[in-house]
Amino acid sequence: MDRTRHPALWPSLCAAVTAAALAAAGLVAVAPSARAADTDLLRNGGFESGLDGWNCTAGSGAAVSSPVHSGTGALRATPMGSDNAQCSQTVAVQPNSAYTLSGWVQGSYVYLGASGTGTTDVSAWTQSAPSWQQLTTTFRTGANTTSVTVYTHGWYGTGAYGADDVTLTGPGGAPVQIPTAPAGLTASGATASSVNLTWSASAGATGYTVYRDGAKAASVSGTSATVTGLAPATSYAFQVTATNSAGESPKSATVTAATTSGGGNPPPSGHALVGYLHASFANGAGYTRMADVPADWNIIDLAFGEPTSPTSGDIRFTPCPVSECPTVEPLADFKAAIKAKQAAGKKVLISIGGQNGQVQLTTAAARDTFVSSVSKIIDDYGLDGLDIDFEGHSLSLNTGDTDFRSPTTPVVVNLIDALKTLKAKYGPAFVLTMAPETFFVQMGYQYYGSGPWGGQDPRCGAYLPVIYALRDSLTLLHVQDYNSGSIMGLDNQYHSMGGSDFHIAMTDMLLTGFPVAGDAAKTFPALRPDQVAIGLPASSQAGNGWTSPAEVTKTLDCLTRKANCGSYATHGSWPGLRGLMTWSINWDRFNGGEFSKNYDAYPWS
Repeated sequence: MDRTRHPALWPSLCAAVTAAALAAAGLVAVAPSARAADTDLLRNGGFESGLDGWNCTAGSGAAVSSPVHSGTGALRATPMGSDNAQCSQTVAVQPNSAYTLSGWVQGSYVYLGASGTGTTDVSAWTQSAPSWQQLTTTFRTGANTTSVTVYTHGWYGTGAYGADDVTLTGPGGAPVQIPTAPAGLTASGATASSVNLTWSASAGATGYTVYRDGAKAASVSGTSATVTGLAPATSYAFQVTATNSAGESPKSATVTAATTSGGGNPPPSGHALVGYLHASFANGAGYTRMADVPADWNIIDLAFGEPTSPTSGDIRFTPCPVSECPTVEPLADFKAAIKAKQAAGKKVLISIGGQNGQVQLTTAAARDTFVSSVSKIIDDYGLDGLDIDFEGHSLSLNTGDTDFRSPTTPVVVNLIDALKTLKAKYGPAFVLTMAPETFFVQMGYQYYGSGPWGGQDPRCGAYLPVIYALRDSLTLLHVQDYNSGSIMGLDNQYHSMGGSDFHIAMTDMLLTGFPVAGDAAKTFPALRPDQVAIGLPASSQAGNGWTSPAEVTKTLDCLTRKANCGSYATHGSWPGLRGLMTWSINWDRFNGGEFSKNYDAYPWS
C-alpha cells in the first residue's frame, strides 16, 4: 500500500491460462490397447458392489442403479459447499511402469485422475457431458512408486455427477496393506478452544483420522491437525488412526491435553471495518490523529513498519515527524489514544511493508531479526497484533516450487516460520491479518511457481503457501481488490475492477477454494467466512478500482444472502463474511467518510 495511492501493478506478468489451456492437462483421448500382460487393477470400478473399495469425501457418493453406463450400478456423487465430491481408491502398482486410466462420466465439470504417480500426476476432465462420455489419460510411475490414488470428482456448486466402468490397466503390484497405527502422537499449543496434534507418518497411509474422547474429530492428509471447537479449561483424550484403501489402522496411544481457561483480550469477532491509518507519513489525504479515528473502524492498521534494508529483517516504526505532519500528536498522546481505542473494543495492529517497504527474509538470521524487531514494536506501543502487507518483490517463488502445501523458497518458508513464532509468543489473543494483492493470491488459479520465463512472474500465487500454513492462526485475509487489472474467476471468465462481479468472483474463490494452476489435485482450500474481508480503495484518489457504494452493496447482498447478484454465479452464500477493508482511513476522512458511513450502516443480518 502506497504513501499516495496504490500503484498500478503488473497482472500482465502473470500468464493467464484459459479454460482450454486448463483442459490441456487432461485431454480426452482414445484409450490405447493394453498389453496382454496388463490387467485392470481397480476394485469394483463398475460400482456393481456399491462403494466397496472407494472412499468419497464428506459422504458425497452413493451407488445408484440408474443412470448407469453398463451393468447394474454406477457412482453418483454430489459436491456440496467447499467439498468437490471426490471419490478415490488407492491401487498397488509397479515402479517405472506405464498405466492407462479410463472411465465413463456424466455431468458438468467431471474429473478423472491419478495422484501419487511419482512422476507427473494426471487428470482428464469434461466441461459438459449430458450423456455418458469416456475420459482417458496415461501416466508412468516413478522409480520408487508402489501405489497410486485414482480419483473422480466434480466441481463446487455444479450438481451431481456420475461415473462408471472406471479402469486402471497396467502391471499389478503387491496388495495394499492396512497401515500400522501412528506413533509419536503429541499435543501442544493449547488455547481456550483448540489443541495442536502431531504424529509420525505410517507407511502406506493416504490419510489420518483424529479421535477426541473416542469420537471422530477430523480427517487430514498430513501428520498434524488442529482440533477446534473445544471448551475452555477442559481435559480431552486424543488418538489417531492411519487409513488407506485397505482400511483403517488400530488407534494410536492416547495423549491427554487440557485447554486453557481463556480470558485476556481475544481477537475481534462479528462483522468488521478494517482501515489503514497513515501513521508514519503524510500525503494528499492529510494526517489523522489516532484519537480522531472515527468509531466506525473496528481494526486500525498503523501504516507502516518498514525494514532498515530489504534483506535485514529489521523492522522499524516511527510516527510521522513534525516536519512532515505539523499536526502530529505527541508520542505519549498517540500511545494513550491507542489504549483508548482498545478500551472501546477496537484492535490496533502494526502493518509491515507497503509499497516502499520491501521485506525479503532470505536467511534464518533475517527471520529471527524480524521476529525480535516486530515484537519490540508490538510491546512498545501495546498493539494487538500484526498485518502483513508484503508487496512488490518481497515474496516470490523459486523455479520448481509448485506445491503450496510444502514450499521450499526461503523468503516464503522464513516468513511462515516467523509468523508462527510470533503467534506462539503472544498466544490466542494475537490478531494476524494479511493484505496481499490479487496476483499474489487469485492469480495462483492460473499460474503458480513455474519460473519467470515467458512473461510469467514468480510472484503470482506466492502468498498461497503463507496463507495455507497459517490458515488456523489467520484472523483475517483482506486481498486488495484494486490495482489488479482483469482476473479470471472460477467461471473461467475475466472480471474487471470497479464492479460488483469482480469483487464477488474474487471473494467466491477464497470462500469456495480453487485448483492451483489448473491442477485439481492441488486445490487451495476454502477459508472460513469470518476470515475473509474485501479490500477496496476508500476513494478514487486512493487507487485504481474504486467501486461505487451501490456496487459494493450489491457485492455484499450477493455474497451474504445470494440476492442482487450480477452475472457471476457464486458457489454459496456466506452470512458470516467478515466485512470490508479499505486503503485508507485518511482518504475516507478526506472524502467526508463516504466509505465508513455507508458500510458501517450495512444491514449484515
